[in-house]
Amino acid sequence: MNCENCSSCLLCSGQDVATVLRLVHNLIHEEEDEEDKPSQKMQNVGEHGQMALLGHSLAAYISMMDKEQLRKLTTRIQSDTTLWLCRLFRYENGSTCFHEDDRDGLVKVCRLVINARYEEYATEGYVVLNTRQPVIYQSASCRPGLGQHLCSQLGLPLSSLCTVPCNTLFGSQHQMDVALLEKLIKEDINAGKLPLLLIANAGTPGAGHTDKLGRLKELCDQYNMWLHVEGVNLATLALGQVTSSIMAATRSDSMTLTPGPWLGLPAVTAVTLYRHEDPALSLAAGLTSSHPVEKLRALPLWLSLQYLGHNGIVQKIKHATTLVRITNIGNISPYTDIDLASFCIVCLASSESFCAGEKEVLDAFNRWLGEELAELVPTSGIDVVELEDEATCVRFSPLLTAAVLGTREEDVESIVEKMTELVFVMSSTMSLREDFREETHKRSPSLRYINEFAWPGLGVVRYEMQANGMDEDRKKQEQEKINTELLKKLQDLDTDILFSTGPEFVTEQGCIFVGMVTDDVDVSDLVDTIAALGRDIEESGKLLQNMTEVVRKGILEAELQLQKANEEKLVEEGMLRQLPVVGSVLNWFSPIQSSIKGRTFSLAAGSLDSTEVTYSTKAQADRPSLQDTPISSSKKLPGKIVPAFHSHSLW
Repeated sequence: MNCENCSSCLLCSGQDVATVLRLVHNLIHEEEDEEDKPSQKMQNVGEHGQMALLGHSLAAYISMMDKEQLRKLTTRIQSDTTLWLCRLFRYENGSTCFHEDDRDGLVKVCRLVINARYEEYATEGYVVLNTRQPVIYQSASCRPGLGQHLCSQLGLPLSSLCTVPCNTLFGSQHQMDVALLEKLIKEDINAGKLPLLLIANAGTPGAGHTDKLGRLKELCDQYNMWLHVEGVNLATLALGQVTSSIMAATRSDSMTLTPGPWLGLPAVTAVTLYRHEDPALSLAAGLTSSHPVEKLRALPLWLSLQYLGHNGIVQKIKHATTLVRITNIGNISPYTDIDLASFCIVCLASSESFCAGEKEVLDAFNRWLGEELAELVPTSGIDVVELEDEATCVRFSPLLTAAVLGTREEDVESIVEKMTELVFVMSSTMSLREDFREETHKRSPSLRYINEFAWPGLGVVRYEMQANGMDEDRKKQEQEKINTELLKKLQDLDTDILFSTGPEFVTEQGCIFVGMVTDDVDVSDLVDTIAALGRDIEESGKLLQNMTEVVRKGILEAELQLQKANEEKLVEEGMLRQLPVVGSVLNWFSPIQSSIKGRTFSLAAGSLDSTEVTYSTKAQADRPSLQDTPISSSKKLPGKIVPAFHSHSLW
């Protein structure tokens, strides 16, 4: 059915290529035409990115080749890519698995380990798991939902997932507690369970910390466990100098790489490197495939690696790590930063020393800092992360964003400069928040301080009108009007302070949110200004309300007077004269002499008055006096005689 009026219907006649491409173009840019939404610019893809995009088109074209020719070509592509990656990232004798979802490699590795540790799994299936329940260990700093995804894909209960806490007394708060891990392993063995696999981090998703991989590998060898490593810091294995903590990842049984964001390659698959001697088990786990078309997943990466070359790949990763070190130039006191191989985390000092409510304030300020930096330097890739044991922090991870956004050293220097300015404003605002609260309390009950811990600014205040005897609903409406007008007047002031209604998630409505301030702001004068403007608005409203009441009463009284005048006219003229036809006849035979009584309503006095005085006064003012207006003239003009006439002699 051809439904040309519906864009979601498929046309019977089909469309040409130009029309279809135009449709795609319009779909991509349709949001840019809307005024309410900012323009979304697409990523600037360089030549290396174009090679990756070309690989997707070539893969579709190559898939139509002869099977034998296709097999030879895909085998060459996969073997070359495997060799290059293993050499780049120092992973000797490794095999590769290319997958779209960066979690799929770990899922397939788990299937491989289950097949290897349970000999009858291939024939008996999940029944053999009942003999000894498998246990997968992960760090508490792992990316959220990873363990649950594994259990879901493998058909394992959540009891098979063991989350190991991170260090709290010694070492980093984001590194797995090795001693506690060993204790948990022993407990599971005593309970008849089978320790199967350990997931370690070479760069936690939140803060970029690396677990003690060397010690974890020794523990896995001791208890016959598989060690899998993932994280952004694995990219530094391609550099000439690698830290010992990262180098230990090369001893792991498997690790997942994400070269797409590291090198700025769009739509490139993730890669899992692993070591296992039994190709049959790898095939059963899905790590390898006998279908040549699936091996074409490596083609975009194969093309991109050849285009960049070894030096180009190393240069991109080295550039990203250099950008992290540049951030150490700026003095960001009193804030603390965690300097890592690929991350720079900036946040307020540890929140443990703050009382209830202050941590939420610090989180709000850090969130504001991150959002401002991301807006001021959009090519920086700065974002905001929630670290459970720390606070809300600002994260700069160029390995994840620099190649994609094209971050340069100038951008990082701009970050340091802007951060210094913003930190100064934040420090000034935080030091004045308590003064603002105290000054607001001094002007109670006309001003009320609102505790909005999630507001990154000087504070939140609301003007309270003093209206006794007014019902609550009306009082609330009037108060809302006053605060709305007060906000407009504050926004019209010649000041750099931002006044707003606050974000959408606030609990209190009808409030005035005061933004960031510098240390030269006089808080007392600011609060006085807010209170004075509020009083002026309230008094103006009361005056207008009183005038409205006077006018309303005057109108009622005027209606009564007009009604009384109509009744008097009815008595004076009689009922018959009010009838349309009869009244005209009576007035013709016997005209009635009645004076027209005009009325005027005074808005100032709110009363109805007669117009007789007004018209008589105006008539006297307009009538010329006898002395000033001559009725005759004896003046003679040259060559003419002007006769004198009296006004009544014309007739």
